[in-house]
Amino acid sequence: MEPVVSVPTEPIEGQKTGTSGLRKKAKIFSSGNYLANWVQALFSALGEEVKGQSIVLGGDGRWFNKEAAQIIIKIAAANGVKKVYVGQDAILATPAASAVIRKRKLYGGLIMSASHNPGGPEEDWGIKFNYNSGEPAPEKITDQIYEETKTISKILTCSDMPDVDLSKVGEVKFGESFSVEVISCVDDYMELLKEVFDFDLLKSFMSSPSFNFVFDALHAVTGAYAEPILVDALGAKKESLMNCVPMEDFGGGHPDPNLTYAKELVTLMFDKDGKYDFGAASDGDGDRNMILGKNFFITPSDSVAMIAANAQECIPYFKGGLKGVARSMPTSGALDRVAAKLDVPFFETPTGWKFFGNLMDAGKCSICGEESFGTGGDHVREKDGMWAVLAWLSILAKKNEGADKFVSVEDIAVAHWKEYGRNFFSRYDYEGCDSESANKMIAYLREEILPNATKGTKMGDFTVDYADDFEYTDPIDGSVASKQGVRIVFSDGSRIIFRLSGTGSSGATIRLYIEQYETDEAKMMIDAQEALKPIIETALEVSKLQEFTGRDKPTVIT
Repeated sequence: MEPVVSVPTEPIEGQKTGTSGLRKKAKIFSSGNYLANWVQALFSALGEEVKGQSIVLGGDGRWFNKEAAQIIIKIAAANGVKKVYVGQDAILATPAASAVIRKRKLYGGLIMSASHNPGGPEEDWGIKFNYNSGEPAPEKITDQIYEETKTISKILTCSDMPDVDLSKVGEVKFGESFSVEVISCVDDYMELLKEVFDFDLLKSFMSSPSFNFVFDALHAVTGAYAEPILVDALGAKKESLMNCVPMEDFGGGHPDPNLTYAKELVTLMFDKDGKYDFGAASDGDGDRNMILGKNFFITPSDSVAMIAANAQECIPYFKGGLKGVARSMPTSGALDRVAAKLDVPFFETPTGWKFFGNLMDAGKCSICGEESFGTGGDHVREKDGMWAVLAWLSILAKKNEGADKFVSVEDIAVAHWKEYGRNFFSRYDYEGCDSESANKMIAYLREEILPNATKGTKMGDFTVDYADDFEYTDPIDGSVASKQGVRIVFSDGSRIIFRLSGTGSSGATIRLYIEQYETDEAKMMIDAQEALKPIIETALEVSKLQEFTGRDKPTVIT
């Protein structure tokens, strides 16, 4: 192996790492020692434990990933890593990385992604570490990384090591102690999906000339998976794929699969003369999803509930039943009702996939989801966009076996609501808010509103049942997560929730969640925004959101 070089450096402020890793503007990461400092801090935090181990490296295809991969490989070699598996062209979707870690029993992996945030030289970049069951790094690791970034004085690297050709699959050895193997980004993941789903059933359904669907990769990482999985393995028509060439800037778009940013797909699916029965999209790193029927949108909260309700019948992996289900606190209560009917354990967690991972590792959770377009199962330890798409296709395929007329996405949803009731749900995102103003609003809610929001208090037309700042004690490791979102729950089960999101690279995003439960079938098909209008007005009035932020409307409505 090439000699190890010690490069002097100094701490750089602002490298605090969460379970979603570290996200900043790409210009920051690509300048000076910014990336190298963080990677060295990671290996210093892992210490002796990582020496002699194998890891995987890949990302979502955004600008700077290929250059960053070479930097990371050289630092990994210098810090005693034995082998680095790298996705071809540095491509590896986040759920696929989790699958690789689990299948190959690796120590962990580095994922280069800023998730659903824009890419390019002027946009976002990010990196995170996943641990040995394929899950996002626990806080004990991310906290230690941050401590190391504050005292770092040198970077260990093999700077004379030649760059690895990441376009060619195969292994390159550097002496006896270090090697790099470029692997297919698809193969391990595809193998796992075949264990979960009935590919024969899916192929017979998807190759039918009477079924038309469209999948939009938003020029992000699932573009590398769409053709091998949906076309080559499942027989779909190639013209069913849209924006499936991964680009470093995601084609100039925002790779967030929602009604605002996936507008090209939405336009196709809501065309009154449209031919498509099913539409789906995934995000930058392939862990999120959006599901659409003809003129019909499935909310992420409903999606996880409907998948759970149909899983045992439609997905072979779950034929023995579900171990349990879980949702994040802001996600609607639709899943709760499914859990009660199936008589399986139910968990309400803070936002963050690590909480689901703990439950899955303990054998307590099979299916979980977040309202932020993240849905997944215990086959990996990340949310999984393609898994959710195949889950819905499996439900459609099974429901249409021997059916006299086509059973649509809308048919499945309406049947679900008739059985369980409908949880009307919406999320308002106010992106890029001034951080100080956003924090003042949350402080106002915590200090002025919560203490006075006692049972029986009136807010608009609603009566308070209880109000709190959500706190979670992990049933597996006993850890406590506090201040996870201000929530006000009303006597009819309706809820308003306020959270600050940390998934962007600058500014603050305020998320307002609104939910109302309805059992009257005559009201179930009302537009969600119309049904929720009174409670939305109450939420805005109570929070003084416009007064604090100056925003008179949200950036995104889901």
